[in-house]
Amino acid sequence: MKEKEDEKQVSAVQRTISILEALSKAEGLNLETLAKETGLPKATLLRFLSSLISLGYIFRDSGDLYHLTLRMFSIGSRSLSHMDLVTMAKPYAKKLANELGETVHMGILQDDLAVYVLKEESIYTLRMYSQVGKAIPLYCTGIGKIFLSEMAEEDLAKYLSTHQLKPFTPKSIRTEEAMRSELKAIRERGWAMDDEEHEMNIKCIAAPVRDYTGKAVAAISASWPLFRFDEEKREEFISQVTGVTKELSSLLGYEG
Repeated sequence: MKEKEDEKQVSAVQRTISILEALSKAEGLNLETLAKETGLPKATLLRFLSSLISLGYIFRDSGDLYHLTLRMFSIGSRSLSHMDLVTMAKPYAKKLANELGETVHMGILQDDLAVYVLKEESIYTLRMYSQVGKAIPLYCTGIGKIFLSEMAEEDLAKYLSTHQLKPFTPKSIRTEEAMRSELKAIRERGWAMDDEEHEMNIKCIAAPVRDYTGKAVAAISASWPLFRFDEEKREEFISQVTGVTKELSSLLGYEG
């Protein structure tokens, strides 16, 4: 009996969410269109709409079109004030580190550098030397290149004109032309790689964590010593890193 009641409650929640999501994608929908979008019978839909109207989440205009109110936005906005990205990201970073067996970092942009705000250690004795709070350059690190690839042209031009692309290793990118080509590729594929550009014998794959506006508010990376990086598994590694950042971005409201 209790299981049936639980199923009924879950079904009601799913139906409510389907209505809210359908209305969020349009300026206004009539009953017939909303029924098609949600797959709900009109009689059932009317009951749900009546409840949502009484709770202040939906209103019906004079032309019998249904709209979302700003109540949903208000709730979302309030949650932003106490959202702790590091706390939210920690179990995801830990899961990724356990799956790969390698060190995972999350970094944020701070002025013209990226700063580690989270680190999950490799399972191996031989690990990366890094710590939370460490600042890293943008042009030769996976996390850093994510932020560079997100910059508006004016900001990117300013960065490139004021920062010498000093090589950390023989593989570091040294010219503006090569850097712009690299950033274009990152924008197109959605992830970045540090191919021994910051430290020799260290490879890194990074991807952005986006908020509800689409802005990259952080980036997560996984790092391998060269001898443990299996080139045949490169696509698998990329999928694992981007999978985690997509999950986190979804929690932040990103729908892209």
